[in-house]
Amino acid sequence: MGFDAVMLMKKTRAIAYAVLAAAFYAVNIPVSKLILHHVGAMTMAALLYMGAGIGIGIVSLFDRKEKREKLDRKDLPFVIGMIVLDIAAPILLMLGLSAGFASNASLLGNFEIVATTLIALAVFRETISKRLWLAITLITLSSILLSFDGAESFRFSYGSLLVIAATVCWGFENNCTRKISSKNTYEIVILKGIFSGLGALALACIRKEAVPSLLSIALALLLGFVVYGLSIFLYVRAQNVLGAAKTSAYYAVAPFIGALLSFLFLKETLTWMYLAALAVMILGTVFVVKDTLLRNHVHVHTHTFTHTHDGSMHTHTVTHSHAHNHYVTDEKHGHHHSQKELEQLGGAVHR
Repeated sequence: MGFDAVMLMKKTRAIAYAVLAAAFYAVNIPVSKLILHHVGAMTMAALLYMGAGIGIGIVSLFDRKEKREKLDRKDLPFVIGMIVLDIAAPILLMLGLSAGFASNASLLGNFEIVATTLIALAVFRETISKRLWLAITLITLSSILLSFDGAESFRFSYGSLLVIAATVCWGFENNCTRKISSKNTYEIVILKGIFSGLGALALACIRKEAVPSLLSIALALLLGFVVYGLSIFLYVRAQNVLGAAKTSAYYAVAPFIGALLSFLFLKETLTWMYLAALAVMILGTVFVVKDTLLRNHVHVHTHTFTHTHDGSMHTHTVTHSHAHNHYVTDEKHGHHHSQKELEQLGGAVHR
């Protein structure tokens, strides 16, 4: 199988992981909204993450094929950042969900794309195209529309702002996780689940939230295994191939599934403001996904170099691959190479 075919297969599998992760996570908001009637917000966040850590821990006992490198000391800053942010984000989400509508929260979850992309640009210097900037603008506009209680009142919804704060935390967390995504996925999810869960549980105890019933605990743990455990596991696997910003773009399908479930099972009312925001959000998401599919092309090039050593002639064949921006116009067909790519290519030449 050729290099291009292998890369295409890896990318296709990663996209499938990202979409499946989004589908699992989509169940979170509408079902959590129901369970929150019986469980405190911080307790709920704790149970969701602990369910993820415990569930994936059990699954790992039956997987003998995992050969990825284990986490080590140099990964510690990213692991700590991941855990702290994962304590804050679900708490903010659950508080926002308690104060607002599940459908609004589902769509506002797409602001995570904006946060993840901007952080990837500012901190990790990832390139962002004009198409992606347009998408970010549209998604931000949609989030602003959903942050108001109604067109007449023009006052901010406290619940919506908390949900946006949660997505910003997850934007930072996505980039922390991206730095360790090539390592053992089971370790990442177990550490994230158990320690983030314990942190949220400590905060729930400080707030003196009531201890829920055994049935509510069991349901929350099971929900956590699906919406955080399986979802995070697949998300990390996708990140390792697609990167933080692009994986979050595919993850944009989750809020729409969540909103649909909210209308179907929670009987929440459709409003004109919601429909307008939905239209803008869909348009923005289309641009994000289009940018993800079109911008990265991986090509393999083979170069032959002939040179001499002590009067004798030698020929070297060097094969390299790279991702680049691809463009086609009426006048020319070419490639934009980064300085790093040119240096790597130059370094392959024997002088």
